[in-house]
Amino acid sequence: MTAAAVPSLSGVAAAHFPVELAVDIQPENAENFIDLSEHDTITVAVEQSEFVNSDGDSETFDPTERAVRYRFGSRLVLEDGEGARPVDEGEIREPDDDSADGQASLALTFPVDEMGFDGGEETAWLYWERDESGDHGYAGFDSVRVYRGQPASRSLVEQLQQLLGGETASSAD
Repeated sequence: MTAAAVPSLSGVAAAHFPVELAVDIQPENAENFIDLSEHDTITVAVEQSEFVNSDGDSETFDPTERAVRYRFGSRLVLEDGEGARPVDEGEIREPDDDSADGQASLALTFPVDEMGFDGGEETAWLYWERDESGDHGYAGFDSVRVYRGQPASRSLVEQLQQLLGGETASSAD
């Protein structure tokens, strides 16, 4: 349902990059937290997707068989032709034995500083470019929680106390 509604909101970009890809940002992290102060890279899994293309034909997008031409980041950055490119060709991940779909995925690593996030974003986008021109392809998205965190030396309790207006524990405790 979401995939059908999103393209109508964005005009030109939706015509060039319809939402067809199944993506999982930080596959090992269900919360999809991206701390701009702590993370240097983010892993995004591109999963096999089946959909009806613009010609009305059934199509299967298998990322393990496609060229690695991806951009990842905020929607605005991607629409401007920018975004983070994968640091390498990615890693094919075989499904777990208990996986329902039984399909391999492609895990890609992207540098955080090229994603165009400034904190507060709730959605991250992945574009796959059909050819070298970068003008046409497919898109996918996943929910995220992007923030700029506190220094790692502070405990979660200390951060919560500060947010609640209480005193923080000293480092000597």
